[in-house]
Amino acid sequence: MTDLRTFEYDHDGVALKGQLAKPAGTGPHPGVLVMHDARGLGELVQRRARDLAAAGYVALVTDMYGLGRRSTGPEEFGPLFGALQNEPERLRARVVAGFEALRALPEVDAGRIGAIGFCFGGQCVLELARSGAEAQAVVSFHGLLTSRLPARVGEVKAKVLVLTGAHDPFAPIEDVRAIEAEMTAAGANWQMTLYGEGWHAFTDPTADQMTNVPGLRYDPLLAKLSWAQATAFLDATLRG
Repeated sequence: MTDLRTFEYDHDGVALKGQLAKPAGTGPHPGVLVMHDARGLGELVQRRARDLAAAGYVALVTDMYGLGRRSTGPEEFGPLFGALQNEPERLRARVVAGFEALRALPEVDAGRIGAIGFCFGGQCVLELARSGAEAQAVVSFHGLLTSRLPARVGEVKAKVLVLTGAHDPFAPIEDVRAIEAEMTAAGANWQMTLYGEGWHAFTDPTADQMTNVPGLRYDPLLAKLSWAQATAFLDATLRG
C-alpha cells in the first residue's frame, strides 16, 4: 500500500495539513489534488490518493479547514464549512493555494495537474476551474454545483467532468441546468454524467451512517462506475 505523509502548507494565516502520496520513481509525475467533503479528511480521500499514486500520480489530499483530519462532528466542521461558503473569494483562494502547493513540488510536472473532489470537495474543484488556474482537468463527484462567482468567458482552462445523481438534493436539477449554462457560456470544455439512480454521496461507504442528513445513499455500482470514468478522464487529459 502506498504511504501517505503529512504535507504542510498555509493560506491566509491558516496552517493547513494535507496528506501526500507519491508514486515510485523520481518523476516528474502528473499531479492530482484530492479534495475532501464537508467533514474534513477521511478514509475515502485517503484511499483515492493511494489509488492515484499507485497509478503514477502525485496525489495531494488538501486540507480546507486547518484540521488536518476528519472532524469530530457538525459542531466542529459546521462553522468552518459555513464560513467558507459565506466568503466565496476566500474559499476559492484556499483551493488555489492547494493547487499552487502541489504544482511547486519538484517531482510534479507543473503542466499536468488535475483535481478531484467529493461533495464539498466537488464544489472546490469546480471553483478551481472557475478561478482560471492552469489545471488541465477537474472531476466533481456529487459536488455542490452553484457558485457566487460564476465562470467568466475564456477563463476556464481545465477540462471539466461533473458526476452527479438525479436524486441528489444538494444538486437539484435546476443546479444541474445552471452549471450546464454557466460552463457553456464561459466557453469551457465540459462533460457531465447524470446518474439516474444516484443520490448524494454515492461514492462514500459511510453515507448510510449519516442518518441525520436526508438524501445520502452509497451506491457500490455508481462508486465503481464513476471512479472508472474519472480515472479514464484523468488519463486522457493528464497523460494524453
